[in-house]
Amino acid sequence: MIAGQQPLGTPRTILAGLVGSGIQRSRTPAMHEAEGAANGIRLVYRLFDTGEMGARPPPLAEILRSAEVCGFSGLNVTYPFKLEVMEHLDELSENARAIGAVNTVVFAEGKRVGHNTDLWGFAESFRRALPGVPRRRVLLVGAGGAGVAAAFAMMENGAEHLRIHDKDPAKAAAVADAVCRQKGPGAASLANDLAEASRDIDGLINATPVGMDKLPGTPFPLDLLCPSMWVADVIYFPLETELLKAAQDRGCLVMGGAGMAVFQAVRAFELFTGITPDPDRFSECFASLG
Repeated sequence: MIAGQQPLGTPRTILAGLVGSGIQRSRTPAMHEAEGAANGIRLVYRLFDTGEMGARPPPLAEILRSAEVCGFSGLNVTYPFKLEVMEHLDELSENARAIGAVNTVVFAEGKRVGHNTDLWGFAESFRRALPGVPRRRVLLVGAGGAGVAAAFAMMENGAEHLRIHDKDPAKAAAVADAVCRQKGPGAASLANDLAEASRDIDGLINATPVGMDKLPGTPFPLDLLCPSMWVADVIYFPLETELLKAAQDRGCLVMGGAGMAVFQAVRAFELFTGITPDPDRFSECFASLG
């Protein structure tokens, strides 16, 4: 047997992982490993949680290099690294370049290629969870990596106008400008005042980390919710954020972050393995981990 070659009958082994902070409760490892097994692959998926690496965690560049040297096929990237990771890549896919954020890195042929599977993940989740809802005016809160993906996903899903708010107005303005460059003048605008921006909207999207277990609370004043709005959240732990619970109590249609988590993972699995996975198996695995 040639050195390094697996014995006949041994499943192909693929290494993949997730880099982020506070990700110990992520369901992504289990979804990828279960889908690998269903396809005859030994897929080993590991967490690189900088929140568990002591007071001085290694820089992102060092984590990427370590994974690359150890033979990983790629890494998923989550908060707070979706923008920073772009500084350490050789190439960007077309959608990652258009969005300006990366959530999946593939190591291949000596290069690091950045992709964004969040866009399709959010778009597909929205199509399934909130079909037919009005989307003339949508308020997006959060202009980081997830917010950028959600913005472009909503434009693909027929939103006529996005109002974009972030605690850093410059970031929100930059995303609004990017959407307008892609979709035309008037497609998006900066929203500084949430009370004013929430008037006459059809829907609200939270694309901030506020509401996660480690960042409890809500980024949107709950007294501004009204039953005519639909409300979507990108967060999936917890599955029901304070914002979603309040919205549901008010009679709003709601969409949690589970669908985005599942569908972005479906696309990432294909990038890591070259195999088209079964989205229903991903969804069933995700639900079974609750």
